[in-house]
This record gives sequence, structure tokens and C-alpha cells, in this order.
Amino acid sequence: MAEPNMIGAYGPWAAGIVGEEPARLSFRRDDFQNLDEWRAAARKRYREALLQPDTGGAPTATVQHEFDYGGLHVEHLQWQLPYGPPTEAYLLKPKNTQGKLPAVLGLHDHGGDKYFGKRKITQISDDLHPVMRSHQDKSYGGLPWANELAKRGYVVLVHDTFTFGSRRVRVGDVPLHIKSDLPEEVEPESPEEIAKYNAFAGKHEHLMAKSLFSAGTTWPGVFTAEDQRALDYLCSRDDVDAKNVGCCGLSGGGLRTVFLGGLDERIKVAICAGMMTTWRDYLLNKCHTHTWMCYLPGLPLDLDYPEILALRAPLPTMVMNNNEDPLFTLAEMKRAERMMGEVFRKAGAAERCRTLFYPGPHKFDREMQLVAFAWFDRWLKG
Repeated sequence: MAEPNMIGAYGPWAAGIVGEEPARLSFRRDDFQNLDEWRAAARKRYREALLQPDTGGAPTATVQHEFDYGGLHVEHLQWQLPYGPPTEAYLLKPKNTQGKLPAVLGLHDHGGDKYFGKRKITQISDDLHPVMRSHQDKSYGGLPWANELAKRGYVVLVHDTFTFGSRRVRVGDVPLHIKSDLPEEVEPESPEEIAKYNAFAGKHEHLMAKSLFSAGTTWPGVFTAEDQRALDYLCSRDDVDAKNVGCCGLSGGGLRTVFLGGLDERIKVAICAGMMTTWRDYLLNKCHTHTWMCYLPGLPLDLDYPEILALRAPLPTMVMNNNEDPLFTLAEMKRAERMMGEVFRKAGAAERCRTLFYPGPHKFDREMQLVAFAWFDRWLKG
């Protein structure tokens, strides 16, 4: 009798479609020997699967507010994409700096909380929202890691992505039968309003995914395109060394790191925390713990999930896992590690790929942050 799985008696059959052997465009296959030729073919297929919408060119950002806080210079930015509400972002850098600095695109998490985005990994005043304080305590060791990294001599840009924070779906814009009895915000930012909104947003995810598929695009296609526009802006700044730019994130931010890091070679260093496994793990074991943001129809036949990030080879890449993370099975995290290692070894860049395992649940805590920051220092400053 088969082990219980997400789709019951159909599980072994579905897992057999993906199979045990390397996918059709895996660099682990013997028929791929030239790294550049493989990457070009595999990335072409990846782009096709993303079905990215038109997000315009590099956005024109306007500064809403500008001030110093906690040893950093902070810019509250806004830009308009061709669709949806304006994107808001925070840019953090050490105050009183001169010249160009290395930069990191800080990618906020999902966390079942779409009311917030950029504020999950930043702090711009002593008045930190209690929901965000609790979130940072649980997920980040009590630290706004984007601030901590900026203090080390980086320009860090953190923007709200599609359906989060300033880019979230407003309840007043959907039909009554979709929002049920949820009223429009009466007390914005109250914990009660935030909890109600996040419950609505969680139930709305499958509708968003269906609608995006119906429009001829995908959820990863939308957020990768929006993250690339933020990267356009970051690289265009006079205070940024555009040849030394990285990205990093936990959970949903780790997902965005996988997809962006595998897509855009301007990302010299990518660090994925708490978001590495295999398609087989999603299929059989863990799709119930994950967002619709993960999935690209058809791509698993060509590339396994860790091989999207491995499209970066030989660029420096780090994966940080937690042994007791309930979002994944440890066996499949280990299997993903082997896949990544095989690709980078075959690319002659084994020393540029590190996969680390930490005790504990889903997190990117102080210990992990220090290791990640040292990896950025090595490859973006060295």
C-alpha cells in the first residue's frame, strides 16, 4: 500500500510523470556538457513557462519621504507599474556615505500576511507595528534584517510585490459574494482588521491564480517581472555599484530569490532561506502548506525546482534550510541539496554553492543572517 499523499491513489502515478531521472533540461543529464549552451536553452524554456506580463520599462521612482533612522538614511519610494496601485518601497543605506555601494534587493516573505510587505523585514521608526514586531520575533530573531544588512555598507531596496502591502487587493474592489461579510477597512492597521484582511486574502489566492491563468500569465511570471523592475531601479541609482548586486529572502522571499536568481544575471549573489525542496515534495507531501505563487505549469518536466536556482551556475549561491521546517520534508530538502551540488560541480564551481542546515523551525534568525551577510561580503565586496 502506498504512503498517504496529497492526492491519494493518484499520487504514485503523478509522481511518476515527473519521475526519478533528471528532467529533460537538467544539466545533470549526460547530453548537456557545455554550461553556456545548456543555460541558454534551459533559461529560454523557463522564460516561456513564466509567461511574464508587460510591466513597462525601468520605473521612475519618486521620493515620498527622506530621513535618517538608526544610523541609516531612509528613502520612502513610490513608482507606478502599468497596472494596479502604486508600488511602495523603502531604500536603506548607511548615512553620510560617498560613492557607489554594493546593493541587495531584499525580498519580503509571504507568511500568510498580505496586509504587509516591505515592513516585514525593515524598521524605519521606533514605532514598530505590534504585528510586525511579533512577525520579526518569530521569523527573524527579532531583527529587521534589511536594516542590519544596510548597516554593513549596502544599499538595500525592499519593495511591496504583487498582492502584498501597497500592492494588495482592496476589499472594496471585489464583488460582495467574494468578500462575503468582510467590510472595507474601518480601523486600518488595527490587529483585528489585519487578521480579517489576511483571512480574506488567503481564501482569495486560488481565485487570483485561476484569473492569472485565464489571462495567459502566471503568478511567478507577475512577481518576477515586478522584482525585475525593482532591480532595474536599484541598478540605475548613482549610489549603487550595479556590478555587485544580490538578493535574499525567507520563505516567500526565498521563493522569489529562486525565481529571480535563476532568471536575471544581474543578481551576482543569491541567498534563499527556508524555501528549498523538490517538485516531488510539493506534489506528494507539502502543497497544502504552500501558496499558489509557487507553480509553473509544465516546467517540472524540464527543470526540477532547485534547478531553477541552479540556472545561476557558476554565480555564488547559498541555500539555508531548517531541519524541523514543517513546510518541507527533510529528505526532499537533502535531495534538492544533491541536485544543486551536482549542477555546480559539473559547472566547475562547487565552492560557489553552499547549502546549510540549521536546527529549528521555519526562520531566518540572527545566526543565519550573520552567515548570509558574510556570504554577501565575500562575493559583493571581495
